[in-house]
Amino acid sequence: MFEPLIGNQRVKDILRRMLAARRVPGALLFAGIEGIGKKLFALELAKALNCRTPKGVEACDACSSCVRIQNSKFPDHDTDDANKKKIIWSEHADLALVRPFNKIIRVDQMRELEREANFRPYEGAARLFIIEDADKLNDQSSNALLKTLEEPPPTTNLVLVTSRPDALLPTIRSRCQTLRFEPLEVGVIEEHLSRTQTRTKKKTAAPDASLRARAAQGSIGRALSLDIESYLSQRETMLGVLVALTVEPDRARLLRASEELTDPKRKDEYEPRLDVLATLIHDAWSLSLGAPRERVVNVDLIERLAEIGSRLESRRAADWLKQIEQHRLGLLVNINRKVATDALLLGMAAGNSDKVMTRRAG
Repeated sequence: MFEPLIGNQRVKDILRRMLAARRVPGALLFAGIEGIGKKLFALELAKALNCRTPKGVEACDACSSCVRIQNSKFPDHDTDDANKKKIIWSEHADLALVRPFNKIIRVDQMRELEREANFRPYEGAARLFIIEDADKLNDQSSNALLKTLEEPPPTTNLVLVTSRPDALLPTIRSRCQTLRFEPLEVGVIEEHLSRTQTRTKKKTAAPDASLRARAAQGSIGRALSLDIESYLSQRETMLGVLVALTVEPDRARLLRASEELTDPKRKDEYEPRLDVLATLIHDAWSLSLGAPRERVVNVDLIERLAEIGSRLESRRAADWLKQIEQHRLGLLVNINRKVATDALLLGMAAGNSDKVMTRRAG
């Protein structure tokens, strides 16, 4: 049933109306930030389409079909070369997943999906294929997918899941009905974290739970996986970058921060640190505009962020956030990360025309 899923009531209502009218589109595009539960909604739709004893238009969660779909475990085969050209089948014969291999969805996977989509359901009423991280389709695999989207069989449904819908070909987006998932409210995430702690009997300090919910920026998956100690360490480093851009202009400190960011030993922290930097900039900018505490993610740093915000022009903050986003796009191609990071931080510093950046020893 959809109700136990967290948030996005509007999406639940739309899916219920589709099921009630028996007009579920052959291709749906679930778009929204990572970790918000888009794949869980897709699995719930698969249950509703194949449930043997439905409750109204929703799944009963008790029949053998629902149980097998609910218990589906999709192994991470990203490092399994033998499976890179395959789609992954669940415990239910009519539910499968396509997942990127080395950050790319391969054309062979789409060709297999095209073949399988033409078969009638083996045991249920509909076959459902989930394409995870659909923005990882390349030109070849996108064109192969289009063949299926042009004339989808009536008993086959495709759900494309992505946090970057604009990265998909316009021809693919135009053939899907898009459902946009909204970020979850902080209070909703905090409540879920509290329930999770009760079930698992793990104790989390209230301030940590609040920070975890705020830092998640609407993503329940991010909130559950966030390592608070690691986050605080990353935040302190990125706060130093922001100080070196505003309160105490210092190019040398920025270059040291670039070295730390691009340290191969911390490669998994690179993009999370960029996330933290963008969040700190947004917090400082919001405070400079008089935003209330409730809109600040890092509320425990409010005094330090307010000082930074007092020296931060809106135009400069907007430019910095744009530069960070452009830098992210550059990371998708094979660029020298150290050179690009130096250019990012020094480029942000160069915008401070009203300040003289001084090199400091240290």
